[in-house]
Amino acid sequence: MRIVKGHEERKNEILDTAEKLFVSKGYMKTTVNDILREIGIAKGTFYHYFKSKEEVMDAIILRIVDADVAAARKIASNPDIPVIDKLHQILLAQSPKTGSSKENMIEQIHQPNNAEMHQKSLVQSILHLTPILTDVIKQGIDENIFVTAYPQETMEFLLASAQVIFDEGLFQWQPHEAMKRAKAFISIMETTLGARKGSFDYILDILMGQSPNDE
Repeated sequence: MRIVKGHEERKNEILDTAEKLFVSKGYMKTTVNDILREIGIAKGTFYHYFKSKEEVMDAIILRIVDADVAAARKIASNPDIPVIDKLHQILLAQSPKTGSSKENMIEQIHQPNNAEMHQKSLVQSILHLTPILTDVIKQGIDENIFVTAYPQETMEFLLASAQVIFDEGLFQWQPHEAMKRAKAFISIMETTLGARKGSFDYILDILMGQSPNDE
C-alpha cells in the first residue's frame, strides 16, 4: 500500500534525511541521488520541494536559525527576566549542545570547502536575531541600563564581529590570544551600549568556556 505523506511531513523528511547524510558523508560528497535512495522517493518528488542540494542546505540553515530565534524570542518576551539576564540567556541558547544535530551541522558548515554555506548561515543569523536583541537593548535603554542612539546597528556590528572573530573555522587563536580578544569584545560591548563596567563579564564563560577567574 502506497503511503501518501502531507506536504510538510514529506518536506521535513527530506530535510532530516539530507541533514543526516550531510553529517555522515559530508555535504560535498552527498548527492541528491543519495537522499532519494535513503528515503525511497522518486527524483520528481524531490524536485517538487527543492530545486537543488544547495536549496536543501539553505532550508536546513533556516530551520536551525528559526529554532534559535524562537528560543531567543521566548526569553526576550519574558517580563520576569532582567535585561542583562535576558542577553545572557539568549546567548547561551544559541550555543549548540554537545553531540546535537545542530553542533554536527555547524561543523559541516564550517568546513573550508563550504564557505558559501558558512556565509549564508552568518547572514541569516544576524538578520533574524538582531530584531529580538534590539528589543532587549531598547528595554535596557528605557530602564537606564544602556545608553546608545543606535541599538539595532550596534547589535548588528556586535553579532557580525563576534561570529567572525570567534569562529574557530576561520581563526585558530592560541588560548591567550582568544582570551585577550574576548576581553576586548566585552569592553567594546560595554562601551558601545553605554553599560556599566562588568555587565558582560559572563560572556567570558560563553566565549572561553571558563570563569573569568580561571585565566
